Amino acid sequence: MKKKTLIIAIICLVLVAAAVVLLVVKPWESKEPAAGKFVFRQGIDPDYPPFSYRDDQGNFTGFDVDFAKAVCDELGWELQLVPVNWDTKEISLDNNEHDCVWSGMTIKQSMIDKGYVVSMAYYDNEQVILTKKDKGINSPADLAGKRVAVQLGTSGQDLLEAEDGQLALSQTFDGGAAITMESFLVCATELDAGGVDAVVVDLPVANSLCAKYPDFIILEGSLGSEKYGILFRSTDKEMCEKVEGAMKKVVENGTYEKLAEKYGLEKDVLCLLKK
Repeated sequence: MKKKTLIIAIICLVLVAAAVVLLVVKPWESKEPAAGKFVFRQGIDPDYPPFSYRDDQGNFTGFDVDFAKAVCDELGWELQLVPVNWDTKEISLDNNEHDCVWSGMTIKQSMIDKGYVVSMAYYDNEQVILTKKDKGINSPADLAGKRVAVQLGTSGQDLLEAEDGQLALSQTFDGGAAITMESFLVCATELDAGGVDAVVVDLPVANSLCAKYPDFIILEGSLGSEKYGILFRSTDKEMCEKVEGAMKKVVENGTYEKLAEKYGLEKDVLCLLKK
């Protein structure tokens, strides 16, 4: 009986030790865990060129996609791309549907206030007005009475609804507010077809759309400036630190700048080069 009791006690100790290891060791702390590489799930907007979008073969590509691949290569992780609904990106992140939101995401104080972990900024952005040559729109003042679109859940929408932002401008639009749409590609399609007169959009996205639609133009001037970062759950500070460390290496080896050149992004907006 004593021998049997001793065996049971040993088994219990082994199980407790295993449980402690599971609580202490994070899956990303080893490049090659027993079960294989850690799979890092990048939440992306699937229609956000040049940061994350589908190429002519239907594969996801873009500056943020390639940046994340380079980071995962440094860490020995496997990258998995997870398309998300931009308006509910925080909900899907909380539901563990992906490990981060990394797709031209503006850093907002509201995210920090909610307890999310936000990475260091890696890109400087501007909000601009995209329209067509034949619309006769040459300045923000010309948007009075016009139909203006913006993507739902974006910083552009926040800007147009904030009293300390561009609320006064948006109240001059047809209907007294901007029209929210599912994606900027939908906004562009509506602009091209004449469904709307202008779109408030991120500058690099506007440049990408102008390359696709020859009649599109960007008005001079900025409606607001912001920075892009990566969003993590409040419990994933260590994961964020791992990613930031790898980001710095990708900057140091020149890949960050080369990727920006590949996707037509200006060097002066690459804020990690300024550190």
